[in-house]
Amino acid sequence: MLKENWKKLQNGSDIRGVALEGVEGENVNLTPEIVQILGKSFTQWLNQNLNKSPAKLIISIGRDSRLSGETLSQSICHAISELGATVYNFDMASTPAMFMSTIEADFNCDGAIMLTASHLPFNRNGLKFFTKQGGLEKQNITDILEIAQENSFNYSPEKGDIINKDFMAKYASLFVKKIRESVNHPEHFEQPLKDLKIIVDAGNGAGGFFADKVLKPLGADITGSQFLEPDGTFPNHIPNPENPEAMASICEAVIKNKADFGIIFDTDVDRSAAVDSTGKELNRNRLIALISAIILQEHPQSTIITDSITSEGLTKFIEQDLGGKHHRFKRGYKNVINEAVKLNNEGIESWLAIETSGHAALKENYFLDDGAYLIAKLLIDLAKLKLENKQLTNLINNLEEPLESEEIRLTIKEDNFKEYGNDVIEKLKDFANKQDDWQIVPNNYEGVRISCLSEQEKGWFLLRLSLHDPVIPINIESDVEGGLEKITTRLFTFLELFSALEK
Repeated sequence: MLKENWKKLQNGSDIRGVALEGVEGENVNLTPEIVQILGKSFTQWLNQNLNKSPAKLIISIGRDSRLSGETLSQSICHAISELGATVYNFDMASTPAMFMSTIEADFNCDGAIMLTASHLPFNRNGLKFFTKQGGLEKQNITDILEIAQENSFNYSPEKGDIINKDFMAKYASLFVKKIRESVNHPEHFEQPLKDLKIIVDAGNGAGGFFADKVLKPLGADITGSQFLEPDGTFPNHIPNPENPEAMASICEAVIKNKADFGIIFDTDVDRSAAVDSTGKELNRNRLIALISAIILQEHPQSTIITDSITSEGLTKFIEQDLGGKHHRFKRGYKNVINEAVKLNNEGIESWLAIETSGHAALKENYFLDDGAYLIAKLLIDLAKLKLENKQLTNLINNLEEPLESEEIRLTIKEDNFKEYGNDVIEKLKDFANKQDDWQIVPNNYEGVRISCLSEQEKGWFLLRLSLHDPVIPINIESDVEGGLEKITTRLFTFLELFSALEK
């Protein structure tokens, strides 16, 4: 049984903790010493699962731009080498690149660790683990933490080598090659993005490589790109495509520089979003619609897996306009990815699993959620359509978007928040069944989704329990003016019955 101090480090299929002082009430629990133990635990876990002695293991280590990253990276490299394993130190890297290091023939790592806490504040950090099979699952993380708790390792009389490697150059070259070959430009094959101005906003995370090492060799004008330099204080905006300030910043840069396209990454580049030439955001439902249009051109009638909060207009677009199937599943990028893998194993063809947060995983790319790969797919069509004097956004002209939308988050002030939250969901189902113009949506995998059918409301809402926190998020959309307020007012007459809910 995991003790509380180790259990607190698990965040689903990742490890996350506080690595630096500086935020009141947040005590450091991810120290260099703890990270050393975790590195050795992963090495031992690989030893057990691959039946391969540590002396024969190669493990790659990468980090994002966080202030604690370099110290923790050095600590984990040395710890792993103490067990005899060879360490490839990639220094600054992206999370998807760490997985790719396990399957690229020139590197062929047995395992990989990325030090990142995605878009969380400067004082946080964490670890993501990979093998050739992909990112580790929740149970694997629990197993690694149990090994860490025992803290008993067989040290090698001969330390493994720590070798500095530049994997990001190799990783970037994969995108350059793919975009060149896929566009197959009739006049300038080597530079298919020539005559396109494309702006990158890396948010001072690890994504700045995309401008210099991918776009420039392809001929793009990257003038106006911003926040490419890694800086763990994140001085300009949160590196998060879901953050309104971050999206406003890249939109403004596109308009100011008269760019054809804008790209924004999160800190470790496993998520992304885009901006069209008019400065309009291509994220959430629009981003899903755009990549769905591309995938369904390549793989007609495929099933598109999304998380639970996608809109009714997106479903209509995927199924009626594109001829695909929309399968809504649970929130959580691992949930949608695992569901896509499961459906493929059952003989139901699915080439795309994507969350509204910007996590997108494609079957053609090992179902790896890679923000840079998603952008590469968009750039290929951007360049192809330019040859026909068309815009990329022409692909989603028929997407119907809600007139009004909002997300409300309620805090559960109750110790047993999961039981309380599930009770709210069950009672809401009873309440909805008594409403003449509310209809529970069938085949819903998370919380309760309700269609609001009256002309005054004309929309839907989804009430669910957060995966890890004592929070009930409610997503509401309406296609009529004032509909959002009417749905919200009616819903809150029900929610007022629950005294432990706080807005």
